[in-house]
Amino acid sequence: MKKLSYVNLVLSFIALMGFWLIMSGIYQPMQIAQGVISVAIVMAVNHKLKLHKFFDDEMDDLRLLRFYYVPVYVIWLLKEIILAGLHVATVIIFPGRQVETYILKFKVDLPSAHARMILGNSITLTPGTLTIDITEDEYIVHALTPKSFEAITSDIMPRKVLKLFSTEEIPVIYDIQILNKSEQIKQR
Repeated sequence: MKKLSYVNLVLSFIALMGFWLIMSGIYQPMQIAQGVISVAIVMAVNHKLKLHKFFDDEMDDLRLLRFYYVPVYVIWLLKEIILAGLHVATVIIFPGRQVETYILKFKVDLPSAHARMILGNSITLTPGTLTIDITEDEYIVHALTPKSFEAITSDIMPRKVLKLFSTEEIPVIYDIQILNKSEQIKQR
């Protein structure tokens, strides 16, 4: 069992309460009190989950996260989501294109389970790609077109995730396999 830090609890409370306030849009004492109670219930329910250690390299708090880089990453990811959404829209609007889906299998060198989780979620948030499976450092991703997985295979997205945790400039992605024929996918 691991011990929870107060910093982690405080940051979790602030993040959940901030989300509550943004989503409710009402800032009267009664609604704020309901938010505090709701956040306290959510944190109590999740307390046992947070005490359990699922991965060997799991961080007990967010000490390694470079907080000042988070806004840069979020803005970059939003831009990528919009551009990928426009690309998927053109694929849908112009049906003359023959769409052949792809399955990517690759490995990453990221510092923690949290970094791998952020990369998997970022891939799934980007239209045209879906993280199917993550096992240790190996990912399986479905992509709509080659342009959909370009930011992954060119190591742009994985390096952006690495920058959330480290100042190192190292290659993150390796052992890339791209399958695009249904026969190849069935053989695997």
